[in-house]
Amino acid sequence: MSEEKVEFISNDKIVLEGLFDPGTKKHGVIITHPHPLYGGDMYNNVVETIKAGYYNKGYSTLRFNFRGVGASGGDYGEGVGEQKDVIAAYEFYLKRGVDQVDLCGYSFGTWINAQISDKINVNSSIMISPPVAMMQFEPAFKIPHLKLAVTGSRDEFAPPEMLKQLVADWNIRADIKIIDGADHFLSGYESKLAEIIKEYI
Repeated sequence: MSEEKVEFISNDKIVLEGLFDPGTKKHGVIITHPHPLYGGDMYNNVVETIKAGYYNKGYSTLRFNFRGVGASGGDYGEGVGEQKDVIAAYEFYLKRGVDQVDLCGYSFGTWINAQISDKINVNSSIMISPPVAMMQFEPAFKIPHLKLAVTGSRDEFAPPEMLKQLVADWNIRADIKIIDGADHFLSGYESKLAEIIKEYI
């Protein structure tokens, strides 16, 4: 893996830092990280696992720090600014000639991705541990590109039964995988998560 440090700018002039790996395909993935106010960043263990899974399938990968995190400018945007950050990441790909873009978020990152579903042209998306018991995920969200949602059997923020109900509303064709024994942080279950991701991309 040969990630390079990159910068790109949101439409409200916030400079964001990221790590980009060109891969071998004209197909990319934007990876979004956990909650900025609880220590989430692009170096999170689950983000690293997602990155490796897509890269091993030849995808170009872009993980980045939301505004106010690490060397990214600005301050926490209460979910609104972070949507602009993902749109800026998408535009970064378009400038590189990559027009088939997937989304894969973990925790808070899934909440942001769900809200921009109709604002960018997404090829497909995967949600890892969407915190449906903690944050307001609207049943009215329609996510036609959603392919898969993953959670742990012991995840109190993304409880399996609650997630199943919402995924059925978001996209009836999307699959759900439950990692037995895992909690929200998926520590010790990274290899199992990697297997699931590889199966679906």
